[in-house]
Amino acid sequence: MLMRTDPFRELDRLSQQFLGQLGTSSRPAVMPMDAWRAGDEFVVEFDLPGVDPGSVDLDVERNVLTVKAERPALNGDHELIASERPRGVFSRQLILGDNLDTERVQASYEGGVLTLRIPVAEKAKPRKITIQQAEEKRQAINA
Repeated sequence: MLMRTDPFRELDRLSQQFLGQLGTSSRPAVMPMDAWRAGDEFVVEFDLPGVDPGSVDLDVERNVLTVKAERPALNGDHELIASERPRGVFSRQLILGDNLDTERVQASYEGGVLTLRIPVAEKAKPRKITIQQAEEKRQAINA
């Protein structure tokens, strides 16, 4: 259903931890996510606390779903005492399987969590196949 596209995710996480968490448009930060199947739909949740829902961009091209969001940096008028929350551009790409209906993706944003609901395609749902039996010709035997 879902395939990872970034084999260096752990390395990125460590470098962000040591070098800062400011994502740029050329090197966006990765947003944490959870994904699972619930019945006839695939659910993905992205953590985006403090992000303006208007800054979230969601695109599907073929079987690649791209989520981009931005939490802008604070303006320079303040003396920064602590900076632990990541800011800048966030992006994540998911490769979706052919068994998902990308035409009917639903998205909602509540409590800092972006939730996507992607239905399983009708052609991928389990279905019962009936077996047809050929009629046998019976003949009476005279003895």
